[in-house]
Amino acid sequence: MQIDYPLILQKNMLNVFKEVLKEIETNGLKEGHHLYITFETNNNKIKIPNWLVKKFPTKMTIVIQYEYTNLKVFENSFEISLSFDDIKANLSIPYNAILSFADPYANFSLKLDSIQVSKNQEKKTINKNNIIELNKFRKS
Repeated sequence: MQIDYPLILQKNMLNVFKEVLKEIETNGLKEGHHLYITFETNNNKIKIPNWLVKKFPTKMTIVIQYEYTNLKVFENSFEISLSFDDIKANLSIPYNAILSFADPYANFSLKLDSIQVSKNQEKKTINKNNIIELNKFRKS
């Protein structure tokens, strides 16, 4: 049996993202924290207004900071209401559409698109730039 490290890594990185959203859902944003979330707008399970898809046909970045409402975290997606040019929009974003997120206040970010999985889930490749060599941390 071969251990599927890329899949295990992807699941755990997504769990970090979900936990951050749950924390914000429960307690709100504190002390300057804010999130930049980049996601694919062409994902077939995404629910955003058509005018946003036309403006951002492949991907877009949202900022969760001051003016957001109705943040709801679910097992496979989250929902949030944001304002774009004073137009309120409801977004439903599945986790498999998330490419990256960052909290500049905490100097923290994750790039979730570093592991590409084909539609049939059989072929997995790792972005070589995101590999950490453990030998650098081992004592000689």
